Amino acid sequence: MILSVNIDHIATIRQARLGVDPDPVMAATLAILGGAEGITLHLREDRRHVSDRDLNVLRQVITTNLNLEMAATPEMIAIALELKPDMVTLVPEKREELTTEGGLDVSSHFDKLKDAIKQLQEAGIAVSLFINPTAQDIDISLDTGTNMVEIHTGLYANARGKNIDLEINRIITSAKRAVALGLIANAGHGLNYQNIKPIASIKSISGLYIGHGIISRAVMIGMKEAVSQMKTLMLEK
Repeated sequence: MILSVNIDHIATIRQARLGVDPDPVMAATLAILGGAEGITLHLREDRRHVSDRDLNVLRQVITTNLNLEMAATPEMIAIALELKPDMVTLVPEKREELTTEGGLDVSSHFDKLKDAIKQLQEAGIAVSLFINPTAQDIDISLDTGTNMVEIHTGLYANARGKNIDLEINRIITSAKRAVALGLIANAGHGLNYQNIKPIASIKSISGLYIGHGIISRAVMIGMKEAVSQMKTLMLEK
């Protein structure tokens, strides 16, 4: 199982002073030294954290998998086609949200997503859809032509009591269904050092995409050590 580290919140800290530190590119290299197999960043339309410069430099220096999260807009598609990240994850995006609040409404935006996926795949870019853990979303994602899906784990991360097992079962079922249909199943959102193990133990999931939990710990103990600790927990049997 791979770990892709989202470095958005390094950029969030930098933007608090509109300066140059901390540098998301340096954070990405330290994450790789800590064991990450990939780096994820979300280039938002309002550029609230990650900048075009961050993406450009990361494309030049990162030799592991570079995953660009983005909305399926003409501007973002053009940027992806020019810079050619290894992978694009199409996500919903609202200006007023603090973080991505849920999976894509694939049904309502089917034609738009299918067209974006076609353009990206023709350029040799793998595409993933960030979706909620439901059979309907898995099935309709397959129809878009996507290579893979990232299952939204936010409801699991926020669940308490008996709802935890309910949400874990939804994720397991969705991941198994995706793999049975020939899709690669990944997962992410809200995962941290306390809730990672049940998700990391799901054999149908190929990769985990984690940002805020790692960055929060890295503020205290450093990026390399924070990533190394997460990777150790993922691999424990």
